[in-house]
Amino acid sequence: MHVGFVLNPIAGMGGRVGLKGTDGKVAEARARGAEPRAPDRAERALTELQERLPDAEISTWGEPMGEEAVRAADFDPDVLGRPDGDETGPEDTEAAVAAFVDAGVDMVLFVGGDGTAADVAEALEGTGTPMLGIPAGVKVYSSVFAVSPEDAAYIVASYERTERREVMDIDEDEYREGEVNPELRAVARVPVAEAMQSSKQLGGGTVDALAAGVADDIRAEPEKTYVLGPGSTVGTIKEELGFEGSPIGVDVWRDGEVVVRDATEQEILDALGEANVIVVSPIGGQGFVFGRGNPQLSPDVIRQCDVTIVASRAKLDGVNVLRADTDDPELDEALRGWWKVRVGKFETRMMKLV
Repeated sequence: MHVGFVLNPIAGMGGRVGLKGTDGKVAEARARGAEPRAPDRAERALTELQERLPDAEISTWGEPMGEEAVRAADFDPDVLGRPDGDETGPEDTEAAVAAFVDAGVDMVLFVGGDGTAADVAEALEGTGTPMLGIPAGVKVYSSVFAVSPEDAAYIVASYERTERREVMDIDEDEYREGEVNPELRAVARVPVAEAMQSSKQLGGGTVDALAAGVADDIRAEPEKTYVLGPGSTVGTIKEELGFEGSPIGVDVWRDGEVVVRDATEQEILDALGEANVIVVSPIGGQGFVFGRGNPQLSPDVIRQCDVTIVASRAKLDGVNVLRADTDDPELDEALRGWWKVRVGKFETRMMKLV
């Protein structure tokens, strides 16, 4: 197996500092103290690939776009080129992928988000070479990604056939304003595997009764700090509490008032009290509770909170299982198991987080 590996070093950096993405916001993300997310996720995938497929031939691009992560996983890569400057962009990704195709790779494995997926897919158009994403972006709407870095390694080592799937992306400036308008950017060939992420559904069902019940419970416990996640389902709960929340951000509520609106990871940590509850809804069609669209809910935040999962019945009808991809494999493992998901004013449904 000959794999072309490329890494978008800034993918997902804006998430935990509340920027909902990194497009055009790299300097601001760094000024807020953002740390790179993609390199660690790359090393997780490549270390697992070394265990499963130690004889794999790896071609990659020079730092900061893959070489160091490949070597850290004990592969001896063929470095086909390097980015032109200190700051990388789509043109660097496209140049790397073109070089991989010329080198005859069997697959392009990349680390990034939807924008990176679109760049890779466009560079691969017409070549027949499959691609697979290791998710590191904030949003990840496209269905060309593995569920987790470790799953990506498993897929590379074991897949037998491919299929065509959609690559979606959204305008991050609109996203920061609460407008979600996914655009089809490409159709790419990817492996067929159960551990592939499905495309993200945008629709939902009525959640009025659910929101009323959860809001009543929140009001009955004023001593608790509630960390209210993004999305329309939890947004309806925020409306029921009487405030206009951040539609795609995280808001913190305690004792009848908003403590922090559109909070970063650090602002959430600073606002937590002795008793804390995260209220979050899985992403429709995918089932992710943590790790897609809400990186502010970091492992440090999650470990200090109880978790309440809410969803409409219609959303759960399209979700087979729940998932978590928190950047912390030990926490992901601890979260696995059966969860009660609140689906109505009083009703719950049992769902397994895998």
